Amino acid sequence: MRTKIFRLPIVLILFHMFSYGQSEGMVRIEGARYIPLYGRDSTVVEVKDFDLDVYPVTNSEYLDFVREYPKWQKSKAKAIFADATYLRNWKNDLELKDGELLNSPVTYVSWFAAKAYCDCQGKRLPTMDEWEYAAMADETVKDARIKKSYNQQILSWYEAPRSNENKIGENPKNYWGVYDLHGLVWEWTSDFNSVLLSGESRKDNEKDNNLFCGSASLGATDLMNYAAFMRYAFRGSIKANYAIKNLGFRCATDAENTK
Repeated sequence: MRTKIFRLPIVLILFHMFSYGQSEGMVRIEGARYIPLYGRDSTVVEVKDFDLDVYPVTNSEYLDFVREYPKWQKSKAKAIFADATYLRNWKNDLELKDGELLNSPVTYVSWFAAKAYCDCQGKRLPTMDEWEYAAMADETVKDARIKKSYNQQILSWYEAPRSNENKIGENPKNYWGVYDLHGLVWEWTSDFNSVLLSGESRKDNEKDNNLFCGSASLGATDLMNYAAFMRYAFRGSIKANYAIKNLGFRCATDAENTK
């Protein structure tokens, strides 16, 4: 009996360790080599295994964050890290405006704030290649980019106005078990401005880093992927301290850090 009494806690601990190889609320994305819309001169990119949040960060989760780290509260965030629209849909430091839901994705959050949130969770923002790799899956296959219906569905989401009543998890999960990469809000990546859209995409030395221009399609690998064009163009037009209505985030971790 004594042996059984001491074994039970050990079994429970081991079960917890193996059940949560990924942090709770994350799924493992098995990496591979793929060609993104804009790569290193449109070459193959290797994505290593990583873990990704199942859902985008919600107002509720971000509220817990600013309670613990007051410097990121609405009235205290420094302008260099978050512009004047930061948490615009919050009534005050610890309260949402009427109509905003706790289980909706947090928006009006700058890149600096999103990065700080993930850092404090022991995580990080996903890279652009990681995000695009995970987001090219539909409900049944890892790479649905060749499906006309897949791109059309994403474009229809982009065209629809965002409602403050949109809740996480109401769209179907994709092949990896990730929800809402499309259909709710666009999301920050760690290197959101690493691929600049300029009027001339031939390695010129005088790029306008703030230019929002479709001419960068000259360097694209898939001229029919209009949804991806929109994402890259949007990323290329923003700065790290911007806080925008339809821009949220989720966190990631390296797979080797959660074994």
